[in-house]
Amino acid sequence: MDPFKKVQLGNTGISVPRLGLGTAPLSGSVMGDGLYGGTAHDVAVTVMNRAQELGISYVDTAPLYGEGRAEARVGHSSYASADRDSFVISTKIGRVLNPVPGGVTPDDDPDGIGQLTAVNSWTRDDVHRSIEESLKRLNLDSVEIIYVHDPDVEAYGEEQALNEAFPALIELREQGVIKAIGCGMNEWQMPLKFIRRFDLDLILLAGRYTLLDHSGLAEFLPECVERDVKITIGGPYNSGILARDLSKPVTFNYEQASDDLVDQARKLTQICNAYGVDLKAAALQFVLAHPAVATAVPGAQSIAELEQNIAMVQQEIPAAVWNDMRAAGLIPDNAPTPD
Repeated sequence: MDPFKKVQLGNTGISVPRLGLGTAPLSGSVMGDGLYGGTAHDVAVTVMNRAQELGISYVDTAPLYGEGRAEARVGHSSYASADRDSFVISTKIGRVLNPVPGGVTPDDDPDGIGQLTAVNSWTRDDVHRSIEESLKRLNLDSVEIIYVHDPDVEAYGEEQALNEAFPALIELREQGVIKAIGCGMNEWQMPLKFIRRFDLDLILLAGRYTLLDHSGLAEFLPECVERDVKITIGGPYNSGILARDLSKPVTFNYEQASDDLVDQARKLTQICNAYGVDLKAAALQFVLAHPAVATAVPGAQSIAELEQNIAMVQQEIPAAVWNDMRAAGLIPDNAPTPD
C-alpha cells in the first residue's frame, strides 16, 4: 500500500493520506499504568517535525490530549509554519480547558500553555470557545476537520451533542469556517445514531475496527459505506498490544491488556512470523483495506516508530497471511483484506 495516497472526503474539497499522525502519545500524558505515553516536549516536537518532513499530510489532535499539550506541540512544530495547503489537521470539541489555580504558569511551561484541566461540555458556546482556543494553541488560522469528542463519557453528552454541538458545527461548515465534521469515539453505537441523523463527513473510530477488535464491522461500517461517510481509524494498534513486545506488559484501550487478548495477539503474531510479516504491517493494512476507511492515525512516540509506521503500510503481505487468520478464526470471513 502507498501511505501517501490521498482519499477524497465526499464533497468536502479535502483529501487525506492513507497514513496520518495521531498525537495522543505525543501529549505527555501517561497511560496504561505508565506503559504508554509520557513523551517530553522536545521529543514530541522533533517527531512532529520529522513527520512533516516525510510528507505526512494529516495530523489529528484534541484539547483532551495532555490537556492542551498535544495541540501546543503541533503549534511549536514545523506544521505551524508549513504551507497551509500542504496538510490537513483535525481537532475536537467536547472539552474546554481551564487554568489550574496555583498551577504551572505559561512562562514556566515548555509548551507555553501552563497547567490546564479539562471540563466536559458539548454546548454551542463551548464549541465556539473550544475551536478558538485550539487555534491559538495550534498557532494556525484554521482547521479542516472538527470531531465531536466522546459524548458518551457523561450522561448529558449525547443530548448536548445532538441539540447543540452538531448543529453548531453544521453552521460553521455551511459558513466555510471548517470543511468537514464528524465525531471521534471509542464505540460505534452512538456514531451510528449520529450518521443517521446528521450529514456527517468523517468518523474517527478508535479501537473498534482493528485486527484484534472487529465489533464495528457488521453493522456500523456497511452503513458508513452506504452513506458515503468516511472513517479515520484511531488506535489501529489498540494502544500498543498490536505493536509491542508481547513478552512484556502491553496496553489495550490504554489499559493493561488481559491475558486472553495477549493470547489472541500472539496467535496473530505467529501467523505473521510464519510469512516474515510484521504484525504492525498486518494491523495497519487490515483496517485500510475496508472501503469505508480513508485513513489511519497511529501514534508514534519516537522518530523510529514514526518511520516504522510508514514502512509497515508499504510492506508486502502474502494473501496466505489473511487466509490463515480466517482459517484460525482470528478475523471474520467477511472482513475485507488487501488484494
